[in-house]
Amino acid sequence: MHTTRDIRTPVVKPAIAALMEDAGTGLDYGTRPDRLPGLLTPLDRFFVRNHAPTPRLDARTWTLCVEGAGVRRAVRYTYDDLWRRFPLVSVVRTMECAGNRRALFGVEHGRRFGGVQWGRGAIATAEWTGIPLRDLLEPAGLTDAAVEVMPEGLDEARGRRPMPLAKALAPDTLLALAMNGEILPPDHGFPARVLVSGWLGAASIKWVGRIEVSDRPLSVPWNTEDYVIVGPGRPAVPITSTPVASLVELPWPARLHPGPQTIRGRAYAGEDRVTAVDYRIDDGPWLPAALDGPGLAGVWTRWRFPWDPAPGAHIVRVRATDEHGRSQPDTTPWNDLGYCHTSVLPHPVVVT
Repeated sequence: MHTTRDIRTPVVKPAIAALMEDAGTGLDYGTRPDRLPGLLTPLDRFFVRNHAPTPRLDARTWTLCVEGAGVRRAVRYTYDDLWRRFPLVSVVRTMECAGNRRALFGVEHGRRFGGVQWGRGAIATAEWTGIPLRDLLEPAGLTDAAVEVMPEGLDEARGRRPMPLAKALAPDTLLALAMNGEILPPDHGFPARVLVSGWLGAASIKWVGRIEVSDRPLSVPWNTEDYVIVGPGRPAVPITSTPVASLVELPWPARLHPGPQTIRGRAYAGEDRVTAVDYRIDDGPWLPAALDGPGLAGVWTRWRFPWDPAPGAHIVRVRATDEHGRSQPDTTPWNDLGYCHTSVLPHPVVVT
């Protein structure tokens, strides 16, 4: 497999400050919440989470191998095979890094976490087009002993993370080849990436070159040391679905003019549906926001409420609830790696 990389440009697409937030690593850029024009996030502002520089892969020489003790035979696909041999499906799904809001999590506890210092922007939504992963596994002949499926990336980090066989066979677990109607961009996994609907972004491995089907549970760094909930006296638990949370489509802090206006935002609950969003201005009562849908599992829901603010400093709070009745708490319990922050955020707004 031939790859080339320009070490001066670890990320391919331009990270324009008007559209994206620089997380300070040179590899990671968040989506600006105040630059979300529609349900789908345009490619020029879809957040980038890399563990190594974006590899420049050549689709003419790239192949995908499905192998392991859980299949009867190894199967290898070329890029042309994927486009020509299999039916394509499209699904709209939201993707969120488990470390989203880590910097705000640190402020909540008065202590800075290690890892990427994300604000609110490690989340975005796209229409993903590709092949159901089960269609690629079937020709390899799944055995009765198969229990886990682990995609592996071709970047320098060789990112890999297993998932249960049932999740791999779900109809909305895809090998994605395109997003938002365009060929998958390099920073988002070209030639192919996995989409694991509703799970943390790290499960949706980019630049996939190998898929292992195992007959036993697999332990790798991304499900034992990283992307786990761990704390004092608690064993590491791998993260799967991310908890319910919300964001306001305003800068942090925000400055507004007085007068009637509409405040908008998004709420997301991983594998579950968002069923309610409430808001609170300063010390006022909690009131219901209007939901604009789509109200689907695995996709963020848009919400809005009217506000006629008086001049001065205000705090806007938003609380989302999922289909199981789980609402955002006032605080998120500590975990050592700063994952899955779900607290109601005190969004500062100055009206002048």
